[in-house]
Order: sequence, then structure tokens, then C-alpha cells
Amino acid sequence: MYVTALGLIDFRSYQQAEVELAPGVTAFVGPNGHGKTNLVEAIHYTATLGSHRVATDAPLVRAGAPRAIVRTEIRSQYDRDVVVELEINPGRANRARINRSPVPRPREVLGLLRTVLFAPEDLALVKGDPSERRRFLDELLTLRAPRMAGVRADYDRVLKQRNSLLRSASQARRQNRTSSAEGQLRTLEVWDSNLARTGAELLATRLELLESLRPLIADAYDAVARGKGDARLEYKSSVPLEPGVTSREQLAEVILATVHEKRQDELDRGVSLVGPHRDDVVLGLGDLPAKGYASHGESWSYALALRLASYELLKADGGEPVLILDDVFAELDTSRRDRLAELVAPAEQVLVTAAVGADVPAELSGVRFEVGDGTVRRA
Repeated sequence: MYVTALGLIDFRSYQQAEVELAPGVTAFVGPNGHGKTNLVEAIHYTATLGSHRVATDAPLVRAGAPRAIVRTEIRSQYDRDVVVELEINPGRANRARINRSPVPRPREVLGLLRTVLFAPEDLALVKGDPSERRRFLDELLTLRAPRMAGVRADYDRVLKQRNSLLRSASQARRQNRTSSAEGQLRTLEVWDSNLARTGAELLATRLELLESLRPLIADAYDAVARGKGDARLEYKSSVPLEPGVTSREQLAEVILATVHEKRQDELDRGVSLVGPHRDDVVLGLGDLPAKGYASHGESWSYALALRLASYELLKADGGEPVLILDDVFAELDTSRRDRLAELVAPAEQVLVTAAVGADVPAELSGVRFEVGDGTVRRA
């Protein structure tokens, strides 16, 4: 699987851009702030419907433009050409087309392209908040099984409604509006069941993913760090997870029971305290957690291992993903830079961005584009 062409209209800094791509290594080189990251961001957005740089779509549209268009031409693992066109509409529903035919929802394009992106922001996977690690898991889940986008959307909708009810019920109790509070609590019970059902599906899939990732993470860290450390993963849930409790039905029962136990705390705080949105993944090195104990170099090695393990997992599923290395080599010491280049060079398609050509390791020689002043020119 690889990208054969990218077309942009009013995406980020580009009024218009057209780039033809091929298998192998392609490097986009140019000064910071001139748009090289915007190119690979658009490709990654096609695969995930999200940006690795911002949480909302509005910044993706060029200032003053009503919308942005991203058109990505893909050669699939079956030698079939697919054209994905995404229309990004801030404040309105986005639209999507596959081979010029509209689809009901943008998430219908998920699975047509798979990417693994390395970026300086990846250090937050190790040093940052739990939300960073949850996002890592859920994005990988959706790349493997696009239907999980619907599960995540359902869970977010339930969570939003449930939090609204908790706030209303909490306020009614404080104001001694007993009948109103009782009515909201009865309604809350329905949303408790919905939270347990959708949360169990998300939790079970995360746990299955972690089981698949564990050996790959250990191998990838060993490869990056050259045997200096034992990387491990442990899921930290907001509900008690007992050995053998793995089915969706069992997990739903555990979530529902924990919700009932936490009812008073939730009403006091007006927010849902139980569910996958409160979970974390503990990244360990040996017997210690990486967060707070790993050195800067070890943290980088772990972040790289997470991405390399993701790549290996997606590759094993069938259809090699596109590897994107966004300005990552400038952040690494010489040893890690050379080792990463050595590990990713055999991939079917590797897209690299760098401020200067010297930042691109010799192992990743290939096609080079010069990016600057809103233009992309093959060198």
C-alpha cells in the first residue's frame, strides 16, 4: 500500500498543491514554517481523519477559505487504485468521496489507507498525560478495524449525555429540587447501561490490542536501544479487572457495578468517573514506569518503539502501512537517528520531512522535494 499522488486545495498554507509520489523514500526538505509538515499531515489525515498537531479541523483550512480539500490517490495491496477526497468544513459536516462517489459519512474512508507517523510530539506518549496514550491506542484500533470509529463515536456520545445528566442531577440536589433530581437519576440508569455496553466493547478491544502489542514493543525497544532495557505494557483501568474476565458481557457487568459504587462521587463532581475515558497504559522499563524514571534518550527510544510496533502489527494484518517521519531526525542523537533509519528503510513507502537535507540519514536516500514559499518542487 502506498500513496501515488496528493492534491491540496486551501489546506493549511497551501492554496493549491499537487505532488506525485512513488514507493521507496521521499523526503520533503525546507525551512521550518514553509509547509513541509502540512503535506504529510494531509496524508495522515486521510488515514485517520485526525491531525497529529491539532485537536480540531478548523486550523486545517487556509485562513480566509471556506473549506479545504484533500485528495489522495492510493495504490492498494491488491494493485487497485483508489482516490479518496475529503472536504473539510469547519463548523459544518465534513464530506468524503471514494473514486468520485459520495459516501454517507467521512469515516467510510477509514481502512483505505493506513499510516504510521513518527513526530516530535510522540515524546508525549511516554512523558505526557493518559489522554495521549489512550489516543495512541484508539487510533491504532481504528486503523486495524475501521468499525471501531463507530464504537468510539457511540461511546463519546453516551459519555457526553451522561455527563450532562450528572451535572443537572447534582445541581438539582443542591437546590433541593427533589422530584427533578429523581427523574434525572432514573434517566441516568438508562445511560449507565449504554455506557457499560459501549465501554465494554472499547475496553475489550483495547485489551486485545495490548496483548498483540506486548511482544512487538519488547522487540522494537530492544532493536532501537540495542538491548539496553526491557519494555513492557500494563493496562490501568478505572474498573477492577480480574483474571479471566475478558468477554464483552463480563466487562459490561464490571463497568456497571463500578458505576453504581461510584454514584455518589459522580454526583458530587458532576462527571463520569468510570469507563475507558479514565484509563491509562503504564509504560514500563524493567521494574519502573518509564514516565518519571526514564532518561530523555530512553523516553525517545520508547516512543519510537511504540510506532515501530504499530507498524509491525499493521503489516502483519496485511497491507504494509505508509511510514511518515515528520521532522523526527533532528530530535534524535546520532545513534538513534542511524538506528531508526536502518529499521524503517526497507518499508514500501517512507515519507520524511526535514529542515535541512543533512538531517536525512544516508540510508534514506531517495526522491527529494524542496518545499518553500508555498511551492513543492522536485529537486
